Amino acid sequence: MGQFRHPNVVRLRGVVSTAGPPAMIVTEFLLHGALDAFLRGREGTLPTLQLVAMLRGIAAGMRYLAEAGFVHRDLAARNVLVDAHLVCKVSDFGLSRALGGARDSDPTYTSSLGGKIPIRWTAPEAIAFRTFTSASDVWSFGIVMWEVLSFGERPYWDMSNQDVINAVEQDYRLPPPPRCPAPLHRLMLQCWQRQRGARPTFPHLLRALDHLIRRPETLRPPAADPRSPAPSHLEPGRCEEPSGGAGLELLPRLRGEDLLHMGVAPGGRRPRVLEGAQSPPGPPKGDPQC
Repeated sequence: MGQFRHPNVVRLRGVVSTAGPPAMIVTEFLLHGALDAFLRGREGTLPTLQLVAMLRGIAAGMRYLAEAGFVHRDLAARNVLVDAHLVCKVSDFGLSRALGGARDSDPTYTSSLGGKIPIRWTAPEAIAFRTFTSASDVWSFGIVMWEVLSFGERPYWDMSNQDVINAVEQDYRLPPPPRCPAPLHRLMLQCWQRQRGARPTFPHLLRALDHLIRRPETLRPPAADPRSPAPSHLEPGRCEEPSGGAGLELLPRLRGEDLLHMGVAPGGRRPRVLEGAQSPPGPPKGDPQC
């Protein structure tokens, strides 16, 4: 860690040695702490352009590490720190390793130890074979993008680790967070390509984020398609129950596999589509009552 010198990588200031363990390290102070905790409770207060700028900083730090021949192996919003100017810095190198085969086109690090790995952030090949590359860090960066755009939401909600592994193996991918611009979700999906060679590199991600920052009009939240007709039971002046009586009361009874097919992950903490369905708002004042 001491050899890293980059504005988006946490700087080591010193090491405190003792007669016995544990030894301690001293790093630069970053006012806002961990990125995930910083984002929670700030939804609506940070514009999308600011979030993309923060992601750009993380990508720049990861490009530096990749070019230095290091794989992080534990990239997550909790391991990114935020300074007083909202600059993001990659931190927590407890799992980072130098890549072997520096002359190869795809250098790898293979863990020979069991150990725990952060399943929700880890690429499928790294889970299956304990083989880590910069491409597996790119997968993790896609999860960090999702965390940032969802303001610190837990990836895959309350699914168990085994359920996450099974879902990803079946090609399930996290849906876009609310109000997430389509270009950003497309970039996430590129990071989550099954074949690691099909994923973008960190230089590519950096260029893509720079392009979006230069064109802020591309960062508008998705709008409802005006060409889509409203269901008859939602048309003004009509409050009939949908055909067959299949109303909102059915949504809470959806099975986990039904949610996956809809692009929504199940979990103990249900996604907002179900939370909203369980307590739908009453009609606005002046609308006909049923």
